Parts: sequence; structure tokens; C-alpha cells
Amino acid sequence: MKYLLVYYGGAMASTPEARAEGMKAWDAWFTVLGKAKVDGGNPFSGKVKSVSADGAIGDGPIARIASGYSILEAGSIDEAAKMATGCPVLKSGGQIAVYETVNAM
Repeated sequence: MKYLLVYYGGAMASTPEARAEGMKAWDAWFTVLGKAKVDGGNPFSGKVKSVSADGAIGDGPIARIASGYSILEAGSIDEAAKMATGCPVLKSGGQIAVYETVNAM
């Protein structure tokens, strides 16, 4: 099964050196995940629109603004959540929601 990790919060490093260290931490985590990492994802820019059922488009998120995502493959949602505990976003004060996807095809 595939699981979507949605990141909330976490601080972006303010210096090039700190960003390089942050990237090392992400690379190390992705190495630990190995083949379970389906898509390492990306951080979000902060620009967000919401679309309502009636087609109305608004500025901002529906609820809390997300800061990024990754996609993992795991045997269960519990296993995916356990993998998420090593994510560097947690060390910078962020949180992670783990969503189980449904293979509709």
C-alpha cells in the first residue's frame, strides 16, 4: 500500500550552511527508507488556493496549511507512521499526517 505523508510546520533553515545540513538529514532519512520511498516529495511554496464543491475558488487552505509531502510504500499504516518518526521535519517542530491511499485502478 502507498501512504501519503503530509507535513505541517517545521522551520526552513535560514542560512546556506543550515540548509545543506538539512538536506543531509533528508538524504540520510531517505537512505534509511530505501525502496519504501516512492516519492520524496517537495516542500510547498506557501501559495495555496481552495476549491469548493460549487466551484468557488478562494485564497488559502481549507484548514491548516501544509508545508510539504512524501509518498511511502509500507505494509500497513502503522508501519508507515513508524517510518515517519525519522523524518527531519519533526526535528524542526513540524508534524506529520499519514494517509493511506486506495488503489482505485
